[in-house]
Amino acid sequence: MRKKVSKAIFPVAGLGTRFLPATKSVPKEIMTLVDRPLVQYAIDEARAAGIKEFIFVTSRGKSALEDYFDNAPQLEQQLRKAGKTELLDILKSTDMDSGEVAYLRQAKPMGLGHAVWCARRLIGNEPFAVVLPDDIIAAEKPCLAQMVEAFEETQGNIVAAMEVPEDKAQAYGVLDVKEDMGRIVSTKGLVEKPAPGEAPSNLAVIGRYILTPKVLQQLNKKRAGTGGEIQLTDAIDDARDDGEEVYGFRFEGQRYDCGSKAGYLQATVAFALARDDLRADLWAFLNEVVHAEKAAQ
Repeated sequence: MRKKVSKAIFPVAGLGTRFLPATKSVPKEIMTLVDRPLVQYAIDEARAAGIKEFIFVTSRGKSALEDYFDNAPQLEQQLRKAGKTELLDILKSTDMDSGEVAYLRQAKPMGLGHAVWCARRLIGNEPFAVVLPDDIIAAEKPCLAQMVEAFEETQGNIVAAMEVPEDKAQAYGVLDVKEDMGRIVSTKGLVEKPAPGEAPSNLAVIGRYILTPKVLQQLNKKRAGTGGEIQLTDAIDDARDDGEEVYGFRFEGQRYDCGSKAGYLQATVAFALARDDLRADLWAFLNEVVHAEKAAQ
């Protein structure tokens, strides 16, 4: 029987040190990209893929994240009285129904694999998605929805993959390709953060996964990998060795690494330019900046 993906894990326990001092009091995941928090983009993408249960793996200091998805009765009442129905609709779209969302604590920062393992009891014996809110993907069809379709075909573990320059591969998990079938790539291994010049391909894993319960079984072993942390890619690779296929998926869309300042700024510009209400003013400003820089040269 083919199983559907209805649960997703959102690992959001990181401290966001690259964005200090902002993240001293504001969780990185609710920093805004134009006018929506990063985590809202991830939630919207998951909903579009048919996800019904949302599991956040958090840490101390993330209460603002939980508050964001709660109802705001006083604010709703003020908007209703002011007749601001459009803003009210936007506000209500961020609410999460009771029982739809769960929050778990990762007590110690032991890696992405450990964060996923923390949600094992809520996942049970079902396939599940893992979504990293740092990775924002602009796509006509949301990336996770593309992957769910691929999972229905393969019923194996699937990782989102994109081509990266050789000198950047050491920052990613990289696929060791067995057969390249176009959008879907079968693998014979995954290498986490390979040494310079030792990457088996230029296909890097980014923050979208659809995984089977066998990956959780491998995470139960709590095997430390690169950096002394429990790596999710190691558990996926071990599940492949245990008889499960692992596929890379070349998604359609543009990925922005909002875990870095440069990527966050690039995404802000790109998403703002895609907005009818912002495009003209921002484009005029960017042209002024470019012309001024050229004149100064």
